[in-house]
Amino acid sequence: MTKKLPSTPDNSSPNERRIQSDLAARLFAKSKPSLPLLVAAMTIAPALLVLGAYSSGFSLSFPAAHAREGIAIPAPKLAIQEPAGRQIAIFAGGCFWGVEGVFERVKGVTRVESGYAGGTKATADYDLVSSGQTGHSEAVRIYYDPKIISYNTLMQIFFSVALDPTQLNRQGPDTGPQYRNAIYPITPSQNKAAKAYLAQLSVNSPWGKKPVTKLETGTFYPAEAYHQDFMAKNPNHGYIQAWDAPKVANLKRLFPGRYR
Repeated sequence: MTKKLPSTPDNSSPNERRIQSDLAARLFAKSKPSLPLLVAAMTIAPALLVLGAYSSGFSLSFPAAHAREGIAIPAPKLAIQEPAGRQIAIFAGGCFWGVEGVFERVKGVTRVESGYAGGTKATADYDLVSSGQTGHSEAVRIYYDPKIISYNTLMQIFFSVALDPTQLNRQGPDTGPQYRNAIYPITPSQNKAAKAYLAQLSVNSPWGKKPVTKLETGTFYPAEAYHQDFMAKNPNHGYIQAWDAPKVANLKRLFPGRYR
């Protein structure tokens, strides 16, 4: 499903116009809107940017919050040895804005990048990936210090806070294979840990049904600059307020010792 929509003429920057059209597309992603609805979306997007989310009496009707997101889950039972020095983890859990925003708040994480994993470099482009036809997932690359936080704890946070792992090819209001949830192990020990944790979570699942998360391989390609640190730079964005700010609140509630 493509998320690209043309924006109405205005004096905003190219990046602002891309953000406006992306919000309009996300608002109507679930309903496959008719042309009048698309026109309405393109009309209200600039107003959202000016007014801020839910300000001046303006409100939007978003779907209910994720029912199976933000719950306490057991830590991985299988312990692994990690190499010394900075390590990398790659997770895909729907829109990368919120997943990135969560891990930027985790102690021991030194850097987070939004990007695309599972496809080719030639098609690692937001407009193309949004078609759902490139094989990519929206993903994040997490740089972390294993002396402070382990890969196992990163996985626990990912499954507990960042997504609902029982949703197939979607997450919240966003649908399509680019929003699938997946783990991209980089080392044999990460692969072993991820397999063991998925098996553990599939028995007496905390979500009431088994996770659909897959272990995948593929190169990570950083997303466009305007996607990086999106939540930190746009905390009042309507999509962020409705879907991603609750993830960070859940991180603070469920992992207070890991929150920064």
